[in-house]
Amino acid sequence: MRPLATRVSRLGTETAFSVLARAQALEATGKSVIHLEIGEPDFDTPRAIVEEGRAAIARGETRYTPSVGITELRVAIANHLARDRGLAVDPARVIVTPGAKPIMFYALLALLEEGDEAIYPDPGFPIYGSMIDFAGAKGVPMPLRERNGFAPDLDELRSLVTDRTKLIVVNSPNNPTGAVLPLATIRAIAAVARERDLWVLADDIYADLIYDGVHHSVYAEEGMAERTIILDGFSKTFAMTGWRLGFGVFPTALIESVTKLVTNSVSCTATFVQRAGIAALASPLPEVAVMNAAFRERRDAIVAGLNAIPGVSCLVPAGAFYVFPNITRLGRGSSDAVADRLLADAGVAALAGTAFGAAGEGYLRLSYANSLDNLREAVARIARWASA
Repeated sequence: MRPLATRVSRLGTETAFSVLARAQALEATGKSVIHLEIGEPDFDTPRAIVEEGRAAIARGETRYTPSVGITELRVAIANHLARDRGLAVDPARVIVTPGAKPIMFYALLALLEEGDEAIYPDPGFPIYGSMIDFAGAKGVPMPLRERNGFAPDLDELRSLVTDRTKLIVVNSPNNPTGAVLPLATIRAIAAVARERDLWVLADDIYADLIYDGVHHSVYAEEGMAERTIILDGFSKTFAMTGWRLGFGVFPTALIESVTKLVTNSVSCTATFVQRAGIAALASPLPEVAVMNAAFRERRDAIVAGLNAIPGVSCLVPAGAFYVFPNITRLGRGSSDAVADRLLADAGVAALAGTAFGAAGEGYLRLSYANSLDNLREAVARIARWASA
């Protein structure tokens, strides 16, 4: 049989899903497992969103739409970005997709080719490097260190840019650290992009989940609207992970190419899901406020609990719903080894920091998208395991 295309071998994966599978296999044997591996809100989708999705199906809105999305949703997204983030966005620049990952996929395919380089955060969402490699380009990790609050060292960033660099990926709040980039850092990244004629992919999927400070968008900086792609979606903010609804804001130069990629791959996003998205943005939803308040309370509880464990230290993340504790002083081996033992011995499903890049060694990522009781029990299990 003829071999597979070599580009398939360049694809990576998300460790969270493999850890989830292992954890569920353990549960099937009767073992109690607390799930802190998956980055998914544990809340139901707000009622108004669900009702609109159902109503749209009942109205027969189950047919094709334009590849870029229905006009009403694109306008609603532009209004949301103006109202909540102060960004002036032409709805014609908004492209709706089934989930936010396609925005990354399409942007990188449209921009990168063999010989190009793209800088991405390390630790960072693993699909950045995977998709850069798949596009045939070279991924260049940009280390994020605890001593800098998990923000990039700007001199180091400048040193990573070469004549082959074409794009920088920015993620704030960051997955896995929860760090929110300060305005000075955003402005410095924008300056580098302008000086070296680079594109920026701004992954803003957690931009509405900030507990300390505010979100600063590189898109808003002078001259950046025509060289920045905003990646965003509804999964995290509105607990809509399974609905698969994302969107991107693209420079004019990319609209035609990205639209063709949508048409050639998924055709369009489900009409009734788009209608549900309009309901999500129509007015402030009480469930969203409740969810955000719960995440803040959980963050404070798990950070305090982790910092009380000898050998563990944890910065307070300003956004998202992850903590990234430093476990080097535990003396229990690598991040992978600790994550494996916590699952097998303590029944706590966590991710090794190295699932997000080499710079994640010495850390774990724990999602606090779980109940306070479960989080407290997880911390107690980790403490007992660490002291055994």
